[in-house]
Amino acid sequence: MNDLSIFPADIAEMSTAQLASLPTQQLYEVDTNLDQAIAWLKCARTKVDAALDQRFGAQGREALRDTGRDFGTAHLKADGLHVKFELPKKVSWDQKKLKAIAERIVASGEAVESYLDVKLAVPESRYTNWPPALQQQFADARTVEAGKATFELSRDEGGV
Repeated sequence: MNDLSIFPADIAEMSTAQLASLPTQQLYEVDTNLDQAIAWLKCARTKVDAALDQRFGAQGREALRDTGRDFGTAHLKADGLHVKFELPKKVSWDQKKLKAIAERIVASGEAVESYLDVKLAVPESRYTNWPPALQQQFADARTVEAGKATFELSRDEGGV
């Protein structure tokens, strides 16, 4: 990271209006330094998480198995430290197989919503390529809102 002229504590104490009114180069510096700090923190967090798993993961998984569970929370003690080990369950579903099951449910005359959460979506790239008559049929079901704006700052080598 560069030498800082505005420190993280200063940023935390500044209002949004104060930050917005900084000279352009200082705002660029703050933005660049924050991006570098975030990247560094993400890398450091990944390493520390891997170290925690290496140090306590096997013991945590064993504690879960001892209670007849593959997932959940276990509490460990290590050298005066309390470690809360959480191993969440991550479930995924094969979409093609679910579609076939849904079709069988509908064919049997039952409501698919009684068994599955159904969310329909239209890819925007398809919608924009449809003929206007087809678009019109879907228009009442479509809402368009602005997403979150993003900004990427770079030095203008030409002069600013």
